[in-house]
Amino acid sequence: MTGLVIRLAPHERVLLNGAVIENGDRRTSLSIKTPNAHVLRLRDAIHPEQANTPVKRTCYLAQLILAGDSQAEDMITPLIRAIDQLAQVFTDPDSRKLLNNASETAQKGEFYQTLKSLRALLPREERLFTARLS
Repeated sequence: MTGLVIRLAPHERVLLNGAVIENGDRRTSLSIKTPNAHVLRLRDAIHPEQANTPVKRTCYLAQLILAGDSQAEDMITPLIRAIDQLAQVFTDPDSRKLLNNASETAQKGEFYQTLKSLRALLPREERLFTARLS
């Protein structure tokens, strides 16, 4: 089992099974060996009022699981449904690859990887909204 490796910048915080852990003065890596541990890098956290776009709302669903605020069993169907809806808009090959990975990792219970794939769509979503307003 390889686990999850998180690289932390100096003084960066991470939520691990409900406990906030802050890194020291140097870069470091944490290797999380426990399967299905709730891990959320706090710099990646989306506050509820910030979940105001389709991609951010989908990220927020994955985040609720990672933070331990919702049970995976309760959130997997809405999360997969939201990813499928994003696939209706993001049709380019790169976005499709990210969405397929998000869906596959969500179904495997690898929600950190799901969130990572979804977050990669945020700049693309921003460009779409910016282009629409122009």
